[in-house]
Amino acid sequence: MKPVEVHYTVEGPQDAPALILSGSVGSSVEMWLPQREALSDEYRVISYDHRGHGKSPVPQGPYSVEELAGDVLALLDRLNIEKAHFCGLSLGGAVGMWLGRYQPHRLDQLVLACTSASFGSPEAWAERIELARKEGMEWIADFSLPRWLTKEFITENPETAERIRTMLAQTPAEGYTSACAALGAWDFAKELPALPTPTLVIAGAEDPATPPDHAREIAACVPRSRVVVLDGAAHLANVERPVEFNDLLRAHMLGSAG
Repeated sequence: MKPVEVHYTVEGPQDAPALILSGSVGSSVEMWLPQREALSDEYRVISYDHRGHGKSPVPQGPYSVEELAGDVLALLDRLNIEKAHFCGLSLGGAVGMWLGRYQPHRLDQLVLACTSASFGSPEAWAERIELARKEGMEWIADFSLPRWLTKEFITENPETAERIRTMLAQTPAEGYTSACAALGAWDFAKELPALPTPTLVIAGAEDPATPPDHAREIAACVPRSRVVVLDGAAHLANVERPVEFNDLLRAHMLGSAG
């Protein structure tokens, strides 16, 4: 399948180092608001919607991580960016792993957040796909929210929690299920030792979707890497712990981590 011209936002100085933000399944550029606001004074921050998500086109699926990575390469080419920092969370982390392994010359520093070298069996994701088709995206949003954000955060930040839930619920079902198929087929552990890019792996201590052990397994395989676990964060650690998350990104992009 040819690359999709994905929807994106660009914030920050034209001549600043580029930072690509790649989100989770069921997300849009909205999930990166804490990073877009905080980092755009220092970086050219580019966030985008995966194919089938947000305002991007919705081609018929299933999708693969390689295809999603191809969309990023096409976006870099459209923006005339030869090399960029890359931060991917969950599905976006898988995209980052693929790029770091097969297109390392396009990446500067790599951050893999709340992600995994394997997200579970194809059968489990087939069940998720069936639930999305049968119950609808409102059901998926209600199911996913307490996995994405801790109970305490939802209680203390109801407006942010509702914004995240709405983002999920508004994801096109075809795009969501097609990306779920990509997650079900993802098995990358054997490729990680050949990933040369300096890599920071971030986990949320309370993440039920990709627990900290998944991050430690990635860091154990990637030669130039280290892992940080953020307390009090579930799957969207960038939303729940934005100050700490942003500080980690800054340090790593400056080359002082990894």
